[in-house]
Amino acid sequence: MSADGLELDILAGSLRADTGDLKAFVEILAKKLDDAFPNRVQIQRKGMPGRPRPVVHLELTLGESRFELDNDKGQVATRQRRLVRGIALSTDELALDAWIDQLSEALIDEAGRSQADRIALERMLGS
Repeated sequence: MSADGLELDILAGSLRADTGDLKAFVEILAKKLDDAFPNRVQIQRKGMPGRPRPVVHLELTLGESRFELDNDKGQVATRQRRLVRGIALSTDELALDAWIDQLSEALIDEAGRSQADRIALERMLGS
């Protein structure tokens, strides 16, 4: 997979597919990322035990970037932090579409570095 070409479009389109309903989008994205990259994603849920507990915060660290999403009952805020040795040097607040594009590019870059990440990304896309 490469960051240019069809793969990036397919991945970004796959992630964007559920943005019409942001509550559902956050839940689906959290599941996809947790299934594919369980050691890299952190998901915080809020709610009472025995009741649905929606995702309120999601973080995924890929290389020198941490992608964060905050969810407040369907109001979504996204950001990307640039890391050096685990310390955030800068933070960019991004619109959801731009965040999805940046996340997709970072996922494809990671897949190019590691066979395990490539397999996880293919599994996430249902290939």
